[in-house]
Amino acid sequence: MKTHKLLIACLAAAALSGCMKNNQTNESGYIGPQSVKITDGVMTPEVLLSLGRLGDPQISPDGTKILFGVSYQSVADNRSCRNLFLCNPDGTGHVQLTRYAKSVSCARWTPDGNFICFVQEGQIWKAPISGNKLGKKVKISNIPTGVSEFALSPDGTQIMYISSIRSAVETPADTGLDKAQAYATEDLMYRHWDHWVTEIPRTFVAAFSDDITPDKSYDLLCTDELFELPTEPFGGIEQLSWAPDSRHIAYSCRKLTGKRYAFSTDTEIYIHDIHSGNTVQVTMGGGYDTDPVWSPDGRHIAWISMERDGYEADQQRLFVCDVDLSVPEEPVVSGIRRLAADFDQDCAGIVWDGSDAIYFNALVREAVQSIFRIGLDDAEPLRVTPGDWWYDFNSPFAVQDGRLLASYSSLNFPNELVAVELGADGTATGFGRITHENDAIFSQLTDPVSESWQIPTVDGKSMQAWVTFPPHFDPAKTYPAITIVLGGPQGSNSQDWSYRWCYRLMAEQGYIVIRPNRRGTTAFGQEWKEEISGDYIGLNMQDYLAAAKTLKAKPYVGKMACCGASYGGYSSYYLMGIHGDVFDCFVAHAGIFDEAELWFTTEEMWFPNFDNGGLQIAEFADDLTMGKNIGKTGENAWGGIAQAGAPYSSAPKAVRHYTHSPKDAIQNWHTPILCIHGGMDFRIPYTQGMAAFNAAQMMGVPSKLVVFPEETHWVLQPQNALYWHRTYFDWLDRWCK
Repeated sequence: MKTHKLLIACLAAAALSGCMKNNQTNESGYIGPQSVKITDGVMTPEVLLSLGRLGDPQISPDGTKILFGVSYQSVADNRSCRNLFLCNPDGTGHVQLTRYAKSVSCARWTPDGNFICFVQEGQIWKAPISGNKLGKKVKISNIPTGVSEFALSPDGTQIMYISSIRSAVETPADTGLDKAQAYATEDLMYRHWDHWVTEIPRTFVAAFSDDITPDKSYDLLCTDELFELPTEPFGGIEQLSWAPDSRHIAYSCRKLTGKRYAFSTDTEIYIHDIHSGNTVQVTMGGGYDTDPVWSPDGRHIAWISMERDGYEADQQRLFVCDVDLSVPEEPVVSGIRRLAADFDQDCAGIVWDGSDAIYFNALVREAVQSIFRIGLDDAEPLRVTPGDWWYDFNSPFAVQDGRLLASYSSLNFPNELVAVELGADGTATGFGRITHENDAIFSQLTDPVSESWQIPTVDGKSMQAWVTFPPHFDPAKTYPAITIVLGGPQGSNSQDWSYRWCYRLMAEQGYIVIRPNRRGTTAFGQEWKEEISGDYIGLNMQDYLAAAKTLKAKPYVGKMACCGASYGGYSSYYLMGIHGDVFDCFVAHAGIFDEAELWFTTEEMWFPNFDNGGLQIAEFADDLTMGKNIGKTGENAWGGIAQAGAPYSSAPKAVRHYTHSPKDAIQNWHTPILCIHGGMDFRIPYTQGMAAFNAAQMMGVPSKLVVFPEETHWVLQPQNALYWHRTYFDWLDRWCK
């Protein structure tokens, strides 16, 4: 790997101290914007790690200010730090509000606009704001189990916050052996993707004051049952929503435990009255019902719904219901209906436009994330941002004066804030960037050029793929190439930015990068997405090969690598055995090597049972039935559960799946492979990567194993991330350049 010509002069806290006016001084250990000088115009892993990561924009109550957070990393300190920034909706008035040494998150305006509250070191803090200056912060919570997120009621008198309660997992400390380390369980749900479940998240409600404590709070679920609120592993405060009356809360919850929890995705929407303690269930049955949002007049709730229990990648449909709160203790729900019933993409990011229309996001057939609008009485949604705008537009966070304030990104830059201008018909007429957090770095680089290709598939269809070329691309020269095999298995390749699989970075290292939207991706309708379920080794693998061969046939392409993570790692291992001589090396991060072994080590049983053959009916000894009968039933009972996706199942899909695991083709392995895994990855245990490496070594295949003992499914620590990138490019350069 070539020496990177990069000078990081100093932290911007010093470099910019004269131009960022604020009454806050830098705390010891503060990490802020960096002054970066690039001498050869090439992005490197070091440059990537210096970028600011913007998110969580919040419009002020009077609509005149945007509050947002930006995190920066320090490789030397091996940590990141997130601070708060402020600007006007037109992009002027950009100031840095905080320069704390400890990260802040979940920053929110109080409804009167006089204070900003945030989470820092596991507690809630409050600071007055006047103009562009933030005053002295004061800690207002004392929660021994800590706070991760919170939401203030619209009238500013109440707060709900997420903390935790003890789970059923036993540790030696429970018996007084505080120096012993062990986890003991009699339940399937003892861990999630990245942690042991010694605690589970729970939401509490309290009066908003300067002294928020457990004894002044109550558990929103009002039960001793070990239900999660919000639902693990990825749910947050977005799963709860205050009604405009500041009395009712809508929330999503999977009120199941044990095996029932492990085999079901059945979360439901509920309405809770904080005065009476009464709770009304809105939805009944099916799969995930998530992200409830009240309309501004409190007469409706919108949410995202999946139809089938046990299928975590079912279509994300937009639903709404009517709510009558005239008797507050007994909310009446009626008129549950699906909006945009014929819409064949996944909906997400609900934002109300008044009380009679909704904005939402969807990944569309141009393989970009677009914004849509639909009225409650409309049959079809209106597409707001067009497909020829090659950016990923995310949910607007404000609607004002004929424009939407939203976030956007592309293959060439990470998330920024943008104002989308609307015409008389409601569609976008243009847009302008609000923030420019990384312009000083990107101005020193030359943008790679991307193209959208249509590639013929083996079954006569057409598949979209993104192709990104190195800066200053010359078709008369020869370049190495990378085929990206996607994770998921239901996932998407859009104009998204990634700090791990950064395609711009790969292009700037001299590689042509192709990202095929193979069978199973979400932009091309439900039928295309579902062609991968129960058939991991079928058409989607042929799609990868079709894309790779199409690119490799170009006169400007030389050697080619195949790289992917998670299901993409599975794909790398599998393609190792069937690719012939298409690829010259492989990279598999957190890949599945042995499907049977994975089935016996995962706790989220709904995933393998649906995708490996189908959870037909899950029947427990107490006659509780979950899921819909979608096929063959009643065989292979184990632990009181009937299932057809197990390794010992005779269901045809399961037999095909487990007899064609990547491990079953190692006799054909001959191509160099790099295996990477996190030692704390519980979704796909590190033994999968170790087994693949051992197999390669025994087959005499050039191979390398990298295990990050403290990383999970993702590599998050800055020095580990830098080592990951250096190892990744060293391997590619070794075999492809």
